[in-house]
Amino acid sequence: MQSKSPVQVLDAEKIDRTLSRIAHEIVEKNRNPRELALVGIRTRGVPLANRLAEKIRQIEGVAIPVGVLDINLYRDDLSLMHDHPVLHRTEIPFPVEGTTAVLVDDVLFTGRTIRSALEGLMDLGRPRAIQLAVLIDRGHRELPIRADYVGKNVPTSRSEKVRVELSEFDQTDAVRIEEAANGSR
Repeated sequence: MQSKSPVQVLDAEKIDRTLSRIAHEIVEKNRNPRELALVGIRTRGVPLANRLAEKIRQIEGVAIPVGVLDINLYRDDLSLMHDHPVLHRTEIPFPVEGTTAVLVDDVLFTGRTIRSALEGLMDLGRPRAIQLAVLIDRGHRELPIRADYVGKNVPTSRSEKVRVELSEFDQTDAVRIEEAANGSR
């Protein structure tokens, strides 16, 4: 059986335009940008959070703090993934208390990553509110989680994988749908 070629959903220009729209939506929903903080979920949520912060700075003239959240210790499927998880640093260089923390991730799928991120963030303090921004929402939720800001809804089957490529890691910006080897994200 021959596998299908990857289908490109977003290119660099469309990703940039999508992030601009999300930045405007965040500003519209949150009247005081000085209370905002963006928290990128490692790995590809981090550059997306940085890009959003820069776009908000351009819109509002306010520097939005950006943090990095590693959720590996909070995952409920950790034992299924690796015998020895690779842990990275969580870097939140601002007090979480009283902020409107916007979690940023590349793909929203089952909701388990976001559940883990919520736990990790709450361990660092009590934000006034937590919102969620994702580049792609592909459906198939297993937990009652939804994003406040969605770049693009992409209906997929479980046999497909959404691959987000960002220049910070992949030398290009693109979102593609391809056949998954094992039903993974």
